[in-house]
Amino acid sequence: MSTLLLSDIEDFLRETGMGEYRFGLLAARNGRLVERLRTPRANGRPARIWPETEVEVRAFMRSHRSKHPAAKPSEERAA
Repeated sequence: MSTLLLSDIEDFLRETGMGEYRFGLLAARNGRLVERLRTPRANGRPARIWPETEVEVRAFMRSHRSKHPAAKPSEERAA
């Protein structure tokens, strides 16, 4: 679960140019969220995240994308 979420978060960060610390604060009130998701647990397993937190993070990404749609390629060249 967290591996797919981490991949989606990293895509979002690339698309928006947002920093991981800021993302964590805005999405889940945890500036170290992305760092912790990237770091495996002591037993080598992937990091865990509460289902409620994942819902909150995905809702933030969805909301941010709807408020800040990505520029179209023609708009980027014109700027």
